Amino acid sequence: MRTIIIFLSLFIALTTNAQDKSVKTATIAVKGNCEECKARIENAADIKGVKFAVWDEVAQAVTVTYKTDKVTLEQIEKAIAASGHDVGALKGNDAKYNKLPECCKYRDKKCELPKK
Repeated sequence: MRTIIIFLSLFIALTTNAQDKSVKTATIAVKGNCEECKARIENAADIKGVKFAVWDEVAQAVTVTYKTDKVTLEQIEKAIAASGHDVGALKGNDAKYNKLPECCKYRDKKCELPKK
């Protein structure tokens, strides 16, 4: 019985320690305007290895929690940029941007960005 308890304690400690090292949370600047942008950005960030992504309209940033052994922050940024949204210094895909609804075209300043 004591051996089982020791084994389980060791297993839980190793599993918890391994998880802490492979999961990170980061905040990335991402341009957008509205709820449609929010859905598009969060969906674009939902790639293999990403556990959680939430875009904040006022902060103009997405917070992602991801597994570092499955995906890199650069891969997440590229996936979001591919959807047409500027990610930090990385410009979003122009063809996708041009297909965005008018209210989502933050570069054209047709819709005002939220005030901070």
